[in-house]
Amino acid sequence: MFPIMTEQPAYATPAPGAAMDSRIQRTRRPWWRGRPAIILLVLSIVALAIWRFLPESGSTDIAAADVETGAVVRAPFDDYLPVRATVAPEITTLVGVLSGGQVERLLVQDGAIVTAGDSLATLANPELKLDVLTREAQIASQLGQVAGEGLGIERNRLDRAGQVAQAEYDLIKARRDLAIRQQLHDQGFLSDTGVKSFQEEAAYQEKRLNQLRAGRSTEAGITATQGRRLADTQRRLSGNLAAVRAGLDALTVRAPATGRLTNFTLQPGQTLKPGDPAGQVDSEGAWKLTADVDEYYLGRVAVGQSARAGDTRATVSKVLPAVKDGRFRVELTFDGRAPTGLNRGQTLDIRITLGAASRAIVVPVGGWLETGGGASAFVVVDGGDHARRRTIRTGRRNPDQVEILSGLAPGDRIVTSNLSSVKGDTLNLR
Repeated sequence: MFPIMTEQPAYATPAPGAAMDSRIQRTRRPWWRGRPAIILLVLSIVALAIWRFLPESGSTDIAAADVETGAVVRAPFDDYLPVRATVAPEITTLVGVLSGGQVERLLVQDGAIVTAGDSLATLANPELKLDVLTREAQIASQLGQVAGEGLGIERNRLDRAGQVAQAEYDLIKARRDLAIRQQLHDQGFLSDTGVKSFQEEAAYQEKRLNQLRAGRSTEAGITATQGRRLADTQRRLSGNLAAVRAGLDALTVRAPATGRLTNFTLQPGQTLKPGDPAGQVDSEGAWKLTADVDEYYLGRVAVGQSARAGDTRATVSKVLPAVKDGRFRVELTFDGRAPTGLNRGQTLDIRITLGAASRAIVVPVGGWLETGGGASAFVVVDGGDHARRRTIRTGRRNPDQVEILSGLAPGDRIVTSNLSSVKGDTLNLR
């Protein structure tokens, strides 16, 4: 008989070593450490980097070290224009050739001080001399004819005067004879017939005298007209003769004014034509200044504005508005006597005062003015990472400052470098 075995439950008797094992409860991860969150974070960082480093549409990348910037401030603005002026004679008179010919002899040298009328050179022109002699002979002949006509008129006047004088004498004689005969008639010594012939003679002589006097008056008017015409003809012929003779004098080149002779480069044997330049005479000691100014200042430079070159003062005397190569010319005269030691062609740095100094919003001058002519500027924004184009309005300028009328405020900073090649409106400063 076998003993009865009773099955014990599994938990009734623990297995060896069972008391050393225990179940570990797994801890749940935070959501932000999950894979989706990490992927989202990485994508966000990539997108931010793309946004940060990729240029905007229509923007241009440029190295920050390659551009210069300037601050917009409110400061005193000196309204002046610096120019380099050239010393020039106040009056320059050209020496011209009146009659063509070949240079025969030089009488002065270039650079000499001359007086108006001085002979500078003589020319040779045989054809002109022959022509002058021929015309002189013709005019002299015409003058002789005019003189002959004048002599004939004077002779006729004298003849008429002689006739009148003779008629007056004959009338006096006839009246004296008539008076004697009339006295004899009254005394009975002479008949009426004897007196009548003397009466007729006296009447004839009186009538003859009246006719001669009337003719002399008419003839005097005609003679006076002829005389005036002859005198006028004689004056014109004399003037022509003087002009013809002056043709020979024109073979001598003379100084037209007093001063220093310059550009007198004639050479013996050189052939000249009428009107050719032979040099010029500059006013010695009387100087002016000429300067070429940028056309931007065309409306701002005016006659009467003052200028200064050190201790020397001058005044704008002439503004020539014709623009050539972007510049126009102004002339200035010295206030009082010009400084001593000046020479033609010498340059002086002067300042033309355009207006009184005043406080204004200003920015530094720079290449940025060539970007749209100063109508826009790149303003630095975003802490210096970008610069955006902004429309502005500029006013006065000097070599250091530009007046801002609108578009910028004190505290702004603009790019002052030349960005004329930039087409967009945004700069990315890297």
